[in-house]
Amino acid sequence: MRSVRTALAAGVLVTGLALSACSSGDQTAGTAQAAEGKTLTMAISADPGNLDPQFTSLSVTMQVDWFLYDSLVGISPDGKQVPGLAATFEGNSTTAKYTLRKGVTCADGSPLTASTVAENINFVGNPASKSTRIGVFVPAGAKATADDATGTVTVTAAAPDAFLVRNVGGLHIVCDKGMKDRTILKQSSDGTGMYKVAEAVPGDHYTLTRRKEYAWGPGDFKQGQAGLPDKVVLKVVSNETTAANLLLSGQVNIVAIAGPDKQRLQAQKTFQREAGTPLGELWFNQKAGLPTADLAVRTALTQALDLTQLGKVLTSGTGTPTTRLVAPGMGPCSEDTVTGNLPAHDLDAAKAGLDAAGWKAGSDGIREKAGTKLALVFYYPTSLGPTMQSGAELFQKAWTELGVKVSLKPVSTAEISTVVLAGQGTWHAGLIPLTVSLPSQLVSFLSGTTPPNGSNFSGIKNPQYDAAVRKAAAVPGADGCADWATGERTLFKQVNLVPFVNATVPIFGKGATFDLSEGSVLPSSIKMLG
Repeated sequence: MRSVRTALAAGVLVTGLALSACSSGDQTAGTAQAAEGKTLTMAISADPGNLDPQFTSLSVTMQVDWFLYDSLVGISPDGKQVPGLAATFEGNSTTAKYTLRKGVTCADGSPLTASTVAENINFVGNPASKSTRIGVFVPAGAKATADDATGTVTVTAAAPDAFLVRNVGGLHIVCDKGMKDRTILKQSSDGTGMYKVAEAVPGDHYTLTRRKEYAWGPGDFKQGQAGLPDKVVLKVVSNETTAANLLLSGQVNIVAIAGPDKQRLQAQKTFQREAGTPLGELWFNQKAGLPTADLAVRTALTQALDLTQLGKVLTSGTGTPTTRLVAPGMGPCSEDTVTGNLPAHDLDAAKAGLDAAGWKAGSDGIREKAGTKLALVFYYPTSLGPTMQSGAELFQKAWTELGVKVSLKPVSTAEISTVVLAGQGTWHAGLIPLTVSLPSQLVSFLSGTTPPNGSNFSGIKNPQYDAAVRKAAAVPGADGCADWATGERTLFKQVNLVPFVNATVPIFGKGATFDLSEGSVLPSSIKMLG
């Protein structure tokens, strides 16, 4: 979910899995020999939809795209910046400079030029392009220039960005043909990645073939290293129990399991990497005219919830309380911005708050104001396992007791993308885990323009947050952590969103080993076993 990457948790949503990584399990992988010429089958929780890497906010799509595209800067499994398409990189909060590796080619054999890289950056940074990566990787208004003779790309930001070099460096780079005709990117690819699309069967599987000439990264990657799969099959498996069974039977080599099925896979001592990710994140649609645009309503809805109990249900008792919005183990900041800044559980106070706001209980127990009932549509993703439904039912029970009519809406990843992220439907509240690896990657989701022209899908308007992040953005790296923390705290005090539990999502392997980069399987690290 590298996912940003921004992604939603466990391969569900927003910009990609940006997760922390550690290793455990698999007592046989250490002695097994690397095998050549094999096919890797990886289960993905939902169809990735449009494969264009500059028009997605889904972690499942970001995972697919890491097989097909490279970025200027790579992130190693231990979180360090390493060379990607760029051999060297440098900069500050307003400028960044990248010097490309020599010999990088696109899937059609054409050389990657600095001009094409600059075109990518300028395209994403132009608000008229409506790329979902603007403000996540490329700041709005950023300009890139290229020198093809020296292979250098220079980026100038319109406003300070504390993590400019890393953010721009994380953008998937599309080759020239794809930049000229983006329609070919929807179900195919035009990148410099290790693999290219051979077959796309939406809703079922995507087959990728390896480019044997690939030799450019990330980090210390060596061409021809042992065990790389010749073919990768990304199989859509929406049911976690089915996915776990396929792994145990050897029909799948890699699968991420967020729900209770992970326990039986761990009992088998299967090879495992772990990704820490937000799971319990409650968002309110604050579009003008909706009841959830009112702070009093958002406060009462939150007070009615026992967030500790909800966290235990969503994670089967294995989660930890959320302390900040950036994914666990990611980013340079460590401040606890959540504790003490959300409304405490107090049903009586919630009822009194709604009474004071004019929402009075009707004869049927449902609150009304000016002839309008307090009725909410609550979204939750089906791709995160059965605990999501149990959690959603607890939300419904608590809010019904408060006097709110709640309609539960289980939705697929595709529906979240169109209804929530693209703003094409009505919703009032939802469990929508958003995974990022840097605080700056949150800004476009928490402020600014709403869909379809921007990423602020819940319509947040918080001037205090905006002021804090402007101040933080001007300070390079970790030196601005105090200001990023101030911004987050203002969000919680205004109940713009309610983060309450993180989960550890194991990614299991059988017949293959691998490492993670910000929560996504790192293609260059995969080793097939004999």
